[in-house]
Amino acid sequence: MLEMEKDFDSKLKIQQTSSSSNGGGNVQRSKSFAFRAPQENYTIQDFELGKIYGVGSYSKVVRAKKKDTGVVYALKIMDKKFITKENKTAYVKLERIVLDQLDHPGIVRLYFTFQDTFSLYMALESCEGGELFDQITRKNRLTEDEARFYAAEVVDALEYIHGLGVIHRDIKPENLLLTAEGHIKIADFGSVKPMQDSQITVLPNAASDDKACTFVGTAAYVPPEVLNSSPATFGNDLWALGCTLYQMLSGTSPFKDASEWLIFQRIIAREIRFPDYFSDEARDLIDRLLDLEPSRRPGAGSDGYAILKRHPFFKGVDWDNLRAQTPPKLALEPGTQSPACDDVHDSSWSPSHIGDGSAASSRQPDGATSSLEGTGHITRLASIDSFDSKWQQFLEPGESVLMISMVKKLQKLTSKKVQLILTNKPKLIYVDPSKLIVKGNIIWSDNPNDLSIQVTSPSHFKICTPKKVMSFEDAKQRASQWKKAIEGLQNR
Repeated sequence: MLEMEKDFDSKLKIQQTSSSSNGGGNVQRSKSFAFRAPQENYTIQDFELGKIYGVGSYSKVVRAKKKDTGVVYALKIMDKKFITKENKTAYVKLERIVLDQLDHPGIVRLYFTFQDTFSLYMALESCEGGELFDQITRKNRLTEDEARFYAAEVVDALEYIHGLGVIHRDIKPENLLLTAEGHIKIADFGSVKPMQDSQITVLPNAASDDKACTFVGTAAYVPPEVLNSSPATFGNDLWALGCTLYQMLSGTSPFKDASEWLIFQRIIAREIRFPDYFSDEARDLIDRLLDLEPSRRPGAGSDGYAILKRHPFFKGVDWDNLRAQTPPKLALEPGTQSPACDDVHDSSWSPSHIGDGSAASSRQPDGATSSLEGTGHITRLASIDSFDSKWQQFLEPGESVLMISMVKKLQKLTSKKVQLILTNKPKLIYVDPSKLIVKGNIIWSDNPNDLSIQVTSPSHFKICTPKKVMSFEDAKQRASQWKKAIEGLQNR
């Protein structure tokens, strides 16, 4: 860890490199690098933390307001311990370096970074409109006009990214964020891959897998060639664009199934079913983007993006003035009045791989830290009062939240949204999010005969006790995360 801190702390200056010095065919590499977004000497106490935007395998992203300026950022908090343990250092460096060099209205901007003993922090542009995924979920599905608008903005940003010789490798509705006005911005470059002729300058020790054959991304959006261990190409992102467009128009991904293995079988077999209400133009574009041959996907061939932008589905799109157009109206979460409202708390995080930059926020009254060291992958845990104060009333002094999600509690004929909360007490409760009252307290037991969790699909799971079985649905497919969190706490 000390070596990693020194590496991130070093003052880096770019050495001028050129295509000629690289033989004209390799990624530009430099032994040092001058960041546009500086590394600051801030601490987490310099920020007022708000809602959780999202959670990754080794990070969480929270809304953070700089106390002295009032400027709001999306603060990505990365766990140093997990990054080091899982050999993710090169990926983190590469994400930081690539984001620093991207400059496009359709891509989230990196403003600065800082670090402390436990965590690395990236201050990113805050997209107050939330995820495109949430718009699809709230509206059930998007109209063709809405989908065309969003798809066009994604195409515009992908053309820029690919023009620099970079593959995103994780395009999906969760990584397509919306500004408060409703414009798309591509986020999460943690899986990014510069190609051999990339215009992006990288450090020698900040590169992802050289062969680009490693499985990255999200199961439902992974192209068949990646499953067959073929090298990554721009066509990977275009396949994911086709999946995303399908999901915008239908409300579900084209290869959805009960398990990752079944999803992969459907992808390899290219088993697609188009709803009858898809227009001929939409069906044709998706069909072409989901071509099994990557080079035949519109945007990946010798004609570049021109052929994709000329597709009949995009008829009427003013490509030169996309950002001047009026976006679709955002569907807000029930109970909120604007996208920027601080009281939106559809937040969730898992204990797995999450670092805590504030030692004070994780201290218990007796001086112990709220951590579960040695419990599987569970590392440091963040106290809930550092994030969503809405749920603080359900915690006792010193109690920390390990995982929290807005889920549906399923019954025979009805379903109801509840906030499911797991704490380190341990305690497992579900709360009515509108009335803010506890609707159920699931009796905790370390004995799996008295408390167990069954995952029936990526979205569905059952919590079983001797007296009852409760069924839940997590729209963001975190059923397995709930199982790991509960069983991890039982085995602590």
